[in-house]
Amino acid sequence: MTTGTNQSTTAPSTTAQAAVPSTDPRAPRRIGGREPGRAGLRRLGRRAVAMEVAGWRSIGRALFRRPPVPHGASAHRYDGPIRTILVVFLVISAIEVPMVDLLTHRWPAVRFPLLAVGLWGVTTMLGMLCGYVTRPHAVGPDGIIARSGAEIEVTLPWDDVTSVAHRRHALSGAPSASLIGPDDDQALNLVVQDGTNIDIQLEGPTTVGLPNGSVTVTRVRIAVDDATAFLDAVRRHIP
Repeated sequence: MTTGTNQSTTAPSTTAQAAVPSTDPRAPRRIGGREPGRAGLRRLGRRAVAMEVAGWRSIGRALFRRPPVPHGASAHRYDGPIRTILVVFLVISAIEVPMVDLLTHRWPAVRFPLLAVGLWGVTTMLGMLCGYVTRPHAVGPDGIIARSGAEIEVTLPWDDVTSVAHRRHALSGAPSASLIGPDDDQALNLVVQDGTNIDIQLEGPTTVGLPNGSVTVTRVRIAVDDATAFLDAVRRHIP
């Protein structure tokens, strides 16, 4: 396995809408199709419940300071570009709750539903922030664990990894988890803000499980706050 640094590419510019399956294999596309009718609603409901549970689990990890980093592994954060944005939204959501209480205290029928929605918004934003903060990437004796927020976790044993390189990919408008490339040679992108900066090349097509279903990929692209520290950790654990 090899490591490398300092390369950059740019994907065709897309909007979030255009990230849904595209005829251009170079364009990021969403993972998982949209089911019509009741099946789609049931799937959406399951996803909503799973996201809520994951958010509360992340809040618990933050309270007890127990990030899921295996013994002997090093943690590598990736939330730097969006941390301030999430904190700002969390503060705004928290300020809205007492304001709503003040403005609607004379009308209980309006006040309590709005307070419930406001508190739900605060806990949702807190869970999202904690999901990024408490679930870093990990590099250890057994391989690399790539994560994105409270739900996505991709485990890559060293036997499945060919190379790890510092390579910037601009993916403006891409979903936080997306695919790019032809079906027989596609990359999984775990995007933060507008791109990734670490390329993990796999030995061959590898199936990984994601919240929206399993996908088969030959590369995994992730974002890290400190690419140099990440590559140094990889070099320490290359078998």
